[in-house]
Amino acid sequence: MSEGRFFLDTNVLVHAADASSPGKRRRARELIRKAFGARQGCVSTQVMQEYFSVLTRKMGVPAPAARAQVVKIGELPVVQIDADVVLGAIDLHIIHGLSFWDALIVKSAAVAGCRRVYSEDLAHDQVVDGVRIVNPFAGRSGAG
Repeated sequence: MSEGRFFLDTNVLVHAADASSPGKRRRARELIRKAFGARQGCVSTQVMQEYFSVLTRKMGVPAPAARAQVVKIGELPVVQIDADVVLGAIDLHIIHGLSFWDALIVKSAAVAGCRRVYSEDLAHDQVVDGVRIVNPFAGRSGAG
């Protein structure tokens, strides 16, 4: 049975490109394949921007190569961050005490109709705005 639509946080994409933690890299790549294969994975403009920034600034990927990776990720359904999404994220920040940027991820997932957000930056198994947070790397060794 399909788990339904899901949202990929930036850290999942980054782990897919990072060879320093093979176990996380493998798991991240599984999720990305599933996102494209089932056409159920989503991202937001925020995720695309953060991904480009991390690739170029922290991982040393040349901008044209990073752009090509962002183009590929942009083939998934993309939530456009607009005023309503920002205001909804502010509300989640106020109500749940999430950082604004994490609240923006959760609100984007909710707007896209996602049941889950895959992220290692949020509290595993917490449900916010009808979206369950899942740390796909929980209980996995970074070296495994």
